[in-house]
Amino acid sequence: MTPTDDSPQQPTNTGLRATDNAAQELTLPCVMTFNANDPSGAGGLCADVTAMSSASVHVLPVVCALLIRDTTEIQDHVALDDEAVSEQARVALEDIAVAAFKVGFLGSPEVVSAVAQITNDYEHIPVVSYMPNLAWMDDIALDNYLDAFADLMLPQTTILVGNYSTLCRWLLPDWSASKQPGPRDVAKAATEHGVVYTLVTGMNAPDQFLENHLATPQTILATAKFERFESVFTGAGDTLSAALCALIATGDDLQAACAEALTYLDQSLDAGFAPGMGHALPDRMFWAREEASDDEIAGDDTDGNGSSAPPGLGSFPPNTTTH
Repeated sequence: MTPTDDSPQQPTNTGLRATDNAAQELTLPCVMTFNANDPSGAGGLCADVTAMSSASVHVLPVVCALLIRDTTEIQDHVALDDEAVSEQARVALEDIAVAAFKVGFLGSPEVVSAVAQITNDYEHIPVVSYMPNLAWMDDIALDNYLDAFADLMLPQTTILVGNYSTLCRWLLPDWSASKQPGPRDVAKAATEHGVVYTLVTGMNAPDQFLENHLATPQTILATAKFERFESVFTGAGDTLSAALCALIATGDDLQAACAEALTYLDQSLDAGFAPGMGHALPDRMFWAREEASDDEIAGDDTDGNGSSAPPGLGSFPPNTTTH
């Protein structure tokens, strides 16, 4: 039947809740992270998603490997097929624009190659690469993985994050000077593979402190010092690198992002907990419990509409820990 002016009008109420214009226009920065799934929740994609979400970014997690572990140790891992990893990422990237990439443990040299090809195709997007301690791997597999990462992934890396000991063993295996390498020495070794900046963490300092340095071969751009914890933690490196990547995606300059990410890590560790019989884990959602407690005391909502919002960009709580 052809409608006429006298025809009944179709109902405009579909029963669906309308979205206001402001909500439709709101977008979050998006970050894609390549990492392993960690069933203990200590690190891997779990750490990436919670840390990045705490900085108010939308996370696109790409599963690259499956860790077999508890809170004490990693026993083994299963690497995913490189084509499966590539398809996960490319299909999402065809739909969603990302502001940064994070690269964690990729599982195999083949997956390293696949991820490096993807980041190379998006060469204008910054890449934060984190190298964890992989001492649990057998020597041949470890050497093959590290060689592939150095040859293929580091040339794509804007910022390399890693513990001082881990980076020295990897990048400076033949160091023979009587003086221990400094952060600029580590950064120089990383730069030889194409890295622009290196965040060296966990350097021993006097009076039970640990220092963290953002460095290039020419200079140390920033230094942050925190008191050492008594507990042994798992997942700190993934937490730090994820927070740093998210903050860069929001537009923070590098030095400010490093300072804020390190403060966020320090407070996550200060609020840490031990869910199992092994190591303690960072509480990456500490801010949500703090805000909930504040709401109960004040009898009010933090944002006035009945919900507690995560800390805004550039507004992680200040470093007031006394551990």
